[in-house]
Amino acid sequence: MGTSVFGMKKITKVNRPDDSNITSFPSGHTATAFMGAEFLYQEYKDVSIWHGISGYVVASGVAYLRIYNNRHWLTDVVAGAGFGILSTKVAYWIYPFMKRTFFKDKTKKNGIVMPFYNGKEYGIGFSMSF
Repeated sequence: MGTSVFGMKKITKVNRPDDSNITSFPSGHTATAFMGAEFLYQEYKDVSIWHGISGYVVASGVAYLRIYNNRHWLTDVVAGAGFGILSTKVAYWIYPFMKRTFFKDKTKKNGIVMPFYNGKEYGIGFSMSF
């Protein structure tokens, strides 16, 4: 997301509404907020839809405040939201391929690796292993 947003800022050179610089399009803050909102939705949609909705409410608030504070145009925040959502969706789409391609030889390990303690060596009356 960051590479695409900052690349577009360098290419487009759109002036901000307050004339402070020429890096208005797209909104990086909005892209980051919507990336997080989509991540919340993807991760917690099976637990409760309200996690995703709350993320999108907060992200929409960020977008609104970027316009309200005269830092971005409406098109900037709409494009930023698109970059954020799309980048998260792309990450979820390519993850299975990346896992199959680069991590196919890895065995799945769950749990905590703990050394085996013998009670006699340490003067304690129990042993642990996980």
